[in-house]
Amino acid sequence: VVMAATRNVMRAVRVFEFGGPEVLKLQADVLVPVPKENQVLIKVHACGVNPVETYIRSGTYARKPALPYTPGSDVAGVIESVGEHVTAFKKGDRVFTLETLSGGYAEYAVAAANRVFPLPDKLDFRQGAAIGVPYFTAYRALFQKGCAKAGESVLVHGASGGVGLAACQIARACGLKVLGTAGTEEGMNVILKNGAQHAFNHRDPNYTERIKACTGPGGVDIIIEMLSNVNLDADLQLLSCAGRVMVVGCRGRIEINPRDTMSKESSIIGVSLFLATEEERHECAKAVLDGIEAGWLKPVVGLEYPLEKVAKAHEDIICSSGARGKMVLLL
Repeated sequence: VVMAATRNVMRAVRVFEFGGPEVLKLQADVLVPVPKENQVLIKVHACGVNPVETYIRSGTYARKPALPYTPGSDVAGVIESVGEHVTAFKKGDRVFTLETLSGGYAEYAVAAANRVFPLPDKLDFRQGAAIGVPYFTAYRALFQKGCAKAGESVLVHGASGGVGLAACQIARACGLKVLGTAGTEEGMNVILKNGAQHAFNHRDPNYTERIKACTGPGGVDIIIEMLSNVNLDADLQLLSCAGRVMVVGCRGRIEINPRDTMSKESSIIGVSLFLATEEERHECAKAVLDGIEAGWLKPVVGLEYPLEKVAKAHEDIICSSGARGKMVLLL
């Protein structure tokens, strides 16, 4: 009886109040969720950590889950069981998802079957946990919102993190000229190995001049911006005529001069994967799965943490000196 009862509970991170990383509580007696109709239960092997999860946890994000909740969306693992009407997956299948219903910082997670995708053998679970939000967001920023075309130039600002590396790989595979910035020598080397043709250190006080020298008087067509509260004003000076800044990340306010957009008829466009339509999600999924099949989509895993160190992961993703791939929790 005790063993049967034990199997129905799991370790999971729970948030009972919004606040700093210390509100992330690891509990060992959380009930294992049960998949309903058109849902699957995944035994989680790895879960990605995304900056947006720290904003949600702090209570400063527009989208607030009901308390208590388990954070996490990018999960890779093995199908444990399936709900009614699920025919695409069976117990034992290797999968990844970009959106769980029950939360990914846990030993088991429920997801809608149409948000789950097969994980090829050529990728491990850590890489599987680095696919969902980064690659879908990068594709959405470049093509669904940024209308990128082969032959255009793209500057990925903060290119050594999960979304940044995804953007470099996708843009290069689709025929764009790719420039990237990072905050360390190691980060610059990583982005050069993953699609960027030119790398710049954004801690160098003259880095924008170096970018201008690289792009020439025409400027850059698209900027994928991870820290717009710091960089947006400078971004507007780097754009070409009709250039566009895709705001993927922001941690506060910034003052800009709107005339800088008028002089080049440039655009500032916000990007939110949460607002994608079903059709847009399907398009993202096809591009990602095609990239895995073709071999150019190769997720780069950065720092790894056990579930017990989740608070440290949330601190490091915001405060570390520079990213070197996607941060993941290992279970």
